[in-house]
Amino acid sequence: MVIEVNTGDAPVRALFSTREGGVSTGGHASLNIGATSGDRPDAVRSNREALARAAGFDSLRAVVLAQVHGADVFAAEAGGGAGTYTGTLEGVAECDAAVTRAPGVALLAMGADCPVIALWSDDGSVVAAVHAGWRGITGGVIAAGVGAMGVGADVLHAAVGPHVGPCCYPVDADLRQGMAHAYGADVVSGDAVDLGLACRRALEQAGLAPEGIHVEDACTACDEARFFSYRRDGAATGRQAAVVWIEGEA
Repeated sequence: MVIEVNTGDAPVRALFSTREGGVSTGGHASLNIGATSGDRPDAVRSNREALARAAGFDSLRAVVLAQVHGADVFAAEAGGGAGTYTGTLEGVAECDAAVTRAPGVALLAMGADCPVIALWSDDGSVVAAVHAGWRGITGGVIAAGVGAMGVGADVLHAAVGPHVGPCCYPVDADLRQGMAHAYGADVVSGDAVDLGLACRRALEQAGLAPEGIHVEDACTACDEARFFSYRRDGAATGRQAAVVWIEGEA
């Protein structure tokens, strides 16, 4: 159900959900936590509650976003998502990153091939979650998320979740050229781009130390047993997430 992230001594929990352990069926089987791809709302609520129980975060304050492939950042206060995570299922804002200093408020960024990123500070005083598809990466969402944390990037750490790999992500020549120009020629592999490496480079450009960045190498399109994939299965598929929160209660 989850892939745990090592956050060292920081009082922070971070993880990536998988598709295993839920109640959804068909293309959404089984732990789909996304509410915008045609799954039954009751199944999504059940899955989101199951993820919260298994991971140990408060479902009543968890924050999900209405992701739009942009670079805006939502600042979550102590109330978090105010029950929307398992209530209306609606995102609290149209944006692709969230940041909080409130203990116990879990931030979720969802994807089904797009990289999702958990960020935290050394001392656990601030965390962020970022949805970083190619539009977001090139549009500056990673730098925006880092900047919104309000601390020096040298004290930040990041974990990039499972995402579609260059083995399964051919793109057009314009995108390959743009990615190579922004993040180095080695982010292009044949007719494909390496989104994980592009995220690493964007995080480094935002000031994070290379040793503070971890990139999961699992390909969502290759690993059908564990992950949803838009590239592999089309629009009617589920979503997995990065989840990060500061331990303790506000």
